[in-house]
Amino acid sequence: MSHSILSRPFGRRTLLKSTAAAGAGLAMPAIIGSSALASSGEINIMMWSDYLPESFTKAFTDQTGIKINFTGIGSNDEILNKMKATNGQGFDIVTPTVNRNPLWADLDLLQPFDMNRVAIEKVNPAMALGESHWNFGGKGVHWLPHIWGTEGVAWRTDAFTPAGEFPSYYDVWEEANAGRTMGRGHSMMLGLGLGMERRGDMEPGSVWEAYKDEDKMKEVWGKITETAIAKKKNIKLLWNDADGQKNGLLNEGVIVGQTWDGPPIALKTAGEPVMYRAPVEGALAWVDGLSLPVGAKNIDQVYAFIEAAYDAKLAGEAIQTHGYNSPVIGADQFGGEIYAKNFADAYPGEALSRLNAWPAEMPWYVTARTEFVNRFLSA
Repeated sequence: MSHSILSRPFGRRTLLKSTAAAGAGLAMPAIIGSSALASSGEINIMMWSDYLPESFTKAFTDQTGIKINFTGIGSNDEILNKMKATNGQGFDIVTPTVNRNPLWADLDLLQPFDMNRVAIEKVNPAMALGESHWNFGGKGVHWLPHIWGTEGVAWRTDAFTPAGEFPSYYDVWEEANAGRTMGRGHSMMLGLGLGMERRGDMEPGSVWEAYKDEDKMKEVWGKITETAIAKKKNIKLLWNDADGQKNGLLNEGVIVGQTWDGPPIALKTAGEPVMYRAPVEGALAWVDGLSLPVGAKNIDQVYAFIEAAYDAKLAGEAIQTHGYNSPVIGADQFGGEIYAKNFADAYPGEALSRLNAWPAEMPWYVTARTEFVNRFLSA
């Protein structure tokens, strides 16, 4: 297993174009195949809090008889810490983000999938990174793509207007918006760094170089943290999960924030005066996956779940609720007109060509970053 930095784990320009091209002539698949229909029982899933809408869970249970026991989480740290605490027991599926592979590689908390039971050809090859980045010890694929999205900027259209076509990460920290902004500790600090680069307050490329060298990381994050602490009074709310983001925009007086794409797009779809867009510095792109803990008990049910997750119709219908994107080829065709409009609003012009794929985070990087984030949070 190589621990090299995944500076661009999937091509910026091919992220969606390959999905659209590959799905253009795809025949409509059966919703769930015979192997899933033969399953029964239950499955224990630890997954991001808003990833399993009722449209998916009801169809899955109705057609397979499998009951989903769902534990929602809001961060990769929660997934990893729970798995460490139980030595990989208690869940059949967990959902780490692709760039966290170095943190899992040597823990022996996951087991490889039987790829003979996975229709990996149904997903965008640019996101099928299990073989290249999650093949621990040469034992096989320990991660499958499930949902992808970005982190960018959301705002209340009735209270905030970006300076140009694109907002900026720096908007969250601006004096003009003081007391009416929100973000998540570590990622809003990274966004601040990108904003500082664009303003000329740091050398271009500093934020990404920090992933490659510990001394460089401490230099760069030292500057970011100093600025973040000086501007902390401008931040109204620190969110931890999807509900926190929605609540900030709806009920807490937040007019602009650094958020995931799903929560504000879901609000926009529901008719709220909310917009989400990739910022001028480029949105932070991620792919969340499916992994199989060593203590998984309901193995047949796991593969039935994967089969359903890789069905274009079910994946596309789920998009309409959670607001993220699917790596499943052809799923966008079932996302509906509102999804298509939301996607165009979120990534206009050259926005897709400017996506920043989140680099792999080595243990030393995570440890150092935690120290800087804690310094900011406790200031």
